[in-house]
Amino acid sequence: MIDGNTLIAWGFKPGRWFKDGLAAANAMRAAGADDDAIFAALQALQPAEALMRTNGVPFAMLIEAENELERANVAAVAQHMDALMRVPTIMAGAVMPDACPSGTALGTIPVGGVVACEDAIHPGFHSSDICCSVAVTVFARKDDPKRILDAVHAVTHFGPGGRDRLHQPPDEMMQGFDGNPFLKGLERFAVGHFATQGDGNHFAFVGHLKSTGQAALVTHHGSRGFGAQLYKRGMAVARKHTAIHAPKVPEHSAWIKASSDDGRAYWEALQVARLWTRANHHAIHDLTAAKLGNAVADRFWNEHNFVFRKSDGLYYHGKGATPNWSGFSADDDGRTIVPLNMAEPVLIIKHRDNKDALGFAPHGAGRNLGRKAFLRENRPELPDGIDARFYCGKPDLSELPQAYKNAASVRAQIARFGLGEVVDEVIPYGSIMAGDWEDDAPWRKKRSVQS
Repeated sequence: MIDGNTLIAWGFKPGRWFKDGLAAANAMRAAGADDDAIFAALQALQPAEALMRTNGVPFAMLIEAENELERANVAAVAQHMDALMRVPTIMAGAVMPDACPSGTALGTIPVGGVVACEDAIHPGFHSSDICCSVAVTVFARKDDPKRILDAVHAVTHFGPGGRDRLHQPPDEMMQGFDGNPFLKGLERFAVGHFATQGDGNHFAFVGHLKSTGQAALVTHHGSRGFGAQLYKRGMAVARKHTAIHAPKVPEHSAWIKASSDDGRAYWEALQVARLWTRANHHAIHDLTAAKLGNAVADRFWNEHNFVFRKSDGLYYHGKGATPNWSGFSADDDGRTIVPLNMAEPVLIIKHRDNKDALGFAPHGAGRNLGRKAFLRENRPELPDGIDARFYCGKPDLSELPQAYKNAASVRAQIARFGLGEVVDEVIPYGSIMAGDWEDDAPWRKKRSVQS
């Protein structure tokens, strides 16, 4: 009799298909078939998703290069996308004008990459910075932008770790943690990191609307340590599922079957992370408004590192790509936010559901070189006329404008490819970022003393 151990010895990976496979194998054996015939029949019975595609699904490259550095970047992005589009769950893909590689393993989804997947949620496609997003608050009265930056600096925290926990996330949001296997036990991160900002390229940007002159605050961050822990749990389940059902798919493209119990629970957890992140932006903005004694006249936001489901039933993953179709979420109001760099306006664009772009727009200016590679070759300077602040006191040179692609070029490509129409801008005064806190981190000081 042929059993599961026999199939494993023949090199087959265990999965739900084993039950039907064993029944077919034993029926063939009873009918007199030899091992070679049974082996061939079992190969045909394996789920199609167990194999990577030989040829990838076509994808749209909505990006142009203007020099050798950009051409090398575009070539690297295309190479990663070509490998990525061989993953069997992926039905369509697109690349935004701000695209750049996000990892060295071939087939890692690039920043600025979008893929539509069938019955699959890929945690690696939104990464640990779940729901990285941008929010805008417009103040009712004109205000001194320096005073606004001072207020932001006073009411929040930039960089790793939490804060005083005086500001709590909404109770109704926290009530669902205990009932969701991906959220249970993460309450301390959701509470401890609430009303704080991240590090890296996360910022608070102050300026004024080009249309009205009203002062505006723009913040950029994701779901902080809470989202990072959720991502780890999601990846663990995805790796386990993919190792069984699609062993040839690399770990960074692992997925959770969306229609499974795990898939439904992870989807629900992602929605909580989304609501937490929106509330986090709003908490920082409300604390700033209260510090200023200024009322909120307008407010809107959108994410650019998330998973969305459209009416076609597919799951659209945007890695550093912004949804730009009407009604992409219950709180969508038709405006999409695209920051460029600290010295350039934040663009506010009207939705345009570009089919080639799968309905997405870029999330910023992107990079042509990674942070370390850029700093090896450049020593950028702080931009003139911009009140650029760094929370830890030391500038992060990899976040200065020269580290990013040419903002005018990215903006021109948004228009050229029909990705959105600019309807307003937040003209920059200044910004706050975490800065290079790692250079003077507490554990580095301790190591230095010990040595």
